Amino acid sequence: MDSTSLIAQEREQLEVAVADAISLATQLGADQAEVAVSRQTGIAVNTRMTEVENIEFNHDGALGISVYVKGRKGNSSTSDVSPKSIEQAVKAAIEIAKHTSVDEYAGLADPALLERQPQDLDLFHPASLEPDDGLAIAKACEEIALSQDQRIVNSDGASYTSHLGIKVYGNSHDYVQSYLSSRHSLSCMLIGQEQDDMQRDYSYTMARNPADLLSPEAVAKDAVERTVKRLGARKIDTCSCPVLFSSDAAVSLFGHLVNAISGGSLYRKSSFLLDSLGQQVFPQGFSISERPHVLGGLASTPYDSEGVKTQDLEVIADGVLNSYLLTSYSARKLGMTTTGHAGGIHNWFVKTGDDDFTQMLKNLGTGLYVTELMGQGVNAVSGDYSRGAAGFWVENGEILYPVHEITIASNLKDMFKGIVAVGSDVDLRTSLRTGSVLIDNMKIAGN
Repeated sequence: MDSTSLIAQEREQLEVAVADAISLATQLGADQAEVAVSRQTGIAVNTRMTEVENIEFNHDGALGISVYVKGRKGNSSTSDVSPKSIEQAVKAAIEIAKHTSVDEYAGLADPALLERQPQDLDLFHPASLEPDDGLAIAKACEEIALSQDQRIVNSDGASYTSHLGIKVYGNSHDYVQSYLSSRHSLSCMLIGQEQDDMQRDYSYTMARNPADLLSPEAVAKDAVERTVKRLGARKIDTCSCPVLFSSDAAVSLFGHLVNAISGGSLYRKSSFLLDSLGQQVFPQGFSISERPHVLGGLASTPYDSEGVKTQDLEVIADGVLNSYLLTSYSARKLGMTTTGHAGGIHNWFVKTGDDDFTQMLKNLGTGLYVTELMGQGVNAVSGDYSRGAAGFWVENGEILYPVHEITIASNLKDMFKGIVAVGSDVDLRTSLRTGSVLIDNMKIAGN
């Protein structure tokens, strides 16, 4: 039996296991119950200097159950989905619930919000799980990379992964749904040297469908180009200047936004965007849209981790914060309605302008182009931002030289409102799609 048939068979078995666990929980006294199972089958292979470094197979996952007994919640999990293990997990969850505090906000999602007829979002595209096939791809990528430029003196390896997943969710609102997904990736990390200077950089590609991956040649050439460009990096003097974030570095900026407008941060009052709903957070003309149903999208899903139907959402419209990101629990705490974000966001698209990367450098003029961020120096409550960075110094719209060992600092509120432009050079490898982002002014700590 091939992998597709096997995973389809396992999906049916897991759906039965989820339904049985819910039924048992209600029989044993739970007022409500929900069960989630995530199973993954896949392979990860690595080469280093074109030699096999390691091969890993995995077939794992867990069943998690939450029960609600008179306002008290109990959780338990098991990696064994046999009837005996499920029974033990259910009993453990109910026993735990006896010792927890009553929480008036706990409970399942509103049954009217559940997605009972999920559409097929084209998320499942299996590939070969034979190690020789993956090794051939990784080895080819590394061989090409090592032959491109004599300044590439070593490799931190190439990696190819291919995984097939099953997600099943059910609850005592007579609800059980599931879907299959896949994810494949190829990456390569290189070390370059010029005289006494050594630098490291990498490139990667990721997709649901292996046919959508960049070729080993494209990944290798990008990794080489990124690595050799960093050679000769130097520090710069401390200053204040405009900063252009590369499209992949800019993703992290909006990651901070996700955290700030998530329900958990809001009801704990640990967000710098507390009470900002309906307020101007970004410049006029700036928008972020969420599209959960993009076919083959890396973060596409018909429903969230509570079974709530996902929907298109204009998170930011003309610079105004239109929506928080809420689960059922956080929504109740805030006196609102869930937005279907249990488990995270679903395919964000930052509105881009018409300027390509070359024009974005001209828009920057003289300042810093950031390609890498390091450290976690962000205060979620105040929005104060300070992170290590590397990139390039730009003058008159032209890259002069690479820079490293610097720190960039500001406040996220000021950074968001200080966005001057978003480029058309969108990084297509992530579920948060943005082009390069130009911010009017930040402090740079260097020499």
